Amino acid sequence: MKNAQLQFSKIKKKYLNFLKKQEIKGEPFYEKINQLKNFYIPICNSLYKAHILKKKTLIVGLSGGQGAGKTTIAKIIKIILKTHYGLNIINFSIDDFYKTRDERRKMSLKTHKLFLTRGVPGTHDTDLLKNCFKSLKRKKFRPFYLPKFNKSYDDRYKQNLI
Repeated sequence: MKNAQLQFSKIKKKYLNFLKKQEIKGEPFYEKINQLKNFYIPICNSLYKAHILKKKTLIVGLSGGQGAGKTTIAKIIKIILKTHYGLNIINFSIDDFYKTRDERRKMSLKTHKLFLTRGVPGTHDTDLLKNCFKSLKRKKFRPFYLPKFNKSYDDRYKQNLI
């Protein structure tokens, strides 16, 4: 029982520290502890059970509108699964798979000028995304390229292996 309380205490501390960094003045998160106990921990317990049952890498996708909190939820899930279960977790977004600015520029000249704008259907590098999923599902892990998109530069960061 004490071990469970200690684990919850560790999770709670990391969770609250993360939320504090995410809060915007005048827009605090409400019901933080209730959400942790009644939403995040049960979801993480289910994910862990699925992971153990399948005995392989589990890929979880979140969908929702822009600004709905998908990234925040994914990061909280990562905190709990890492802290409580010791799992290695990576998070990435479909936004990280936009084609490079140069690729979109070429598409805009060849096909339609809207391809210069990211987010338009066809501006994601679906082959790169598919290859990342294949790399994640390999039985024997090897480092691979996981892109990260910088919206302020409207292009990907330089390549990094994970």
